[in-house]
Amino acid sequence: MESEAKQKQHPRLILHNFLSDEQCKELEFIHKSNSTVGYRPNVFSTTLSHLIATNSPHLLLPFVPIRETLKDKVEDFFDCQFDLFIEFTGLISWTRGASIGWHSDDNRPYLKQRDFTAVCYLNSYGRDFKGGLFHFKDGEPTTIEPLAGDVAIYTADSSNIHSVDEITDGERLTLTLWFSRDASHDEDAKLVSLLSQSLSHYNEPGPCLPLPASGNMYWFSPGQSSYQQLGFDICWARLHVLGFDVYYDQDTSCDLDFSDLLMKPLRLARGNELFDQEFVNILHALQVVQFYCWKASTLQTSKIQIDTGKVVELSQSQMEKINRLNPVFSKDNQLAETVLNCMTCENRQHFLDWANFASSVSLWRDYASKLHEELVRSLPFWKTHQSIFGVQFNGA
Repeated sequence: MESEAKQKQHPRLILHNFLSDEQCKELEFIHKSNSTVGYRPNVFSTTLSHLIATNSPHLLLPFVPIRETLKDKVEDFFDCQFDLFIEFTGLISWTRGASIGWHSDDNRPYLKQRDFTAVCYLNSYGRDFKGGLFHFKDGEPTTIEPLAGDVAIYTADSSNIHSVDEITDGERLTLTLWFSRDASHDEDAKLVSLLSQSLSHYNEPGPCLPLPASGNMYWFSPGQSSYQQLGFDICWARLHVLGFDVYYDQDTSCDLDFSDLLMKPLRLARGNELFDQEFVNILHALQVVQFYCWKASTLQTSKIQIDTGKVVELSQSQMEKINRLNPVFSKDNQLAETVLNCMTCENRQHFLDWANFASSVSLWRDYASKLHEELVRSLPFWKTHQSIFGVQFNGA
């Protein structure tokens, strides 16, 4: 009885294997190809509004069934059916040095609207990162070892004060949602408005091509150092830790405005080889590379032959050009490798099948096109109901 009473004082629900391995990997792809500097030191985040703002609104679609199911789970467990609104949805990763002490999720005046929390773990303690254990101050369980696919659901108030140990290696990735009883904090209505504005200006066939935000949103600075004095660009660094360099055909100067450089067309290099295909900007290149990382295991059986001339040897002048521009993207390569170290990426860094990578370019476009088509068909229903949900189409 005492244990039952104690649990009622600290209501929480742990679900195992809530997300499939494929869902976890898809969300990891979205985060690692779109994330910005987060709200705490050594933390990176990807919000749904940011995806819309950077011309990748179709990437909201993989979140839709997960958000719906989680909301149902929270309402059922806390007996508040049809009473909740999703206040926030975001992918959040913690890297080396990140931690947080004892707190509740509504511990600021501007957070009092939060009633419930759901944290979905997208990778695993020990395999993908070290440190980062989750602790509740009272009640059971006291400690959670993050495991890909599991979810922790709990009240956002002082009944569930918690902390997260410092990350000592790797990158700890979660999908986090907060729920509120206050309709004025409904995330869906705001997202539907943003989507309506975004798609009203887009008339091209096929998927939207990503458009980087301002450069300071991607610049990681250690401690309190000023913007671009120290640190590195996240987009460049995520390519760098996988062994890629960026090459610009256009004349570029080290004095070029950093945000302008992020927008310029580029090609990807690796070692002494240049992949002879242009990407519209660094975010486009990063999305294709991360898509390849997600799908690499299924592409290994591909029989596709790469076109002759698709991969060419870098000239000495091209290598020098890459080396001249690298300091624009990173003031400290070792810092980038330390912060964004991937404990399971060694094989990806040292081995690349250019034929499979070339096929990933078109497969990424097919994937984005399919999501974009579904988004366009769903939006009228979302606008009518001012809510984001899975729409069943006849003949689908």
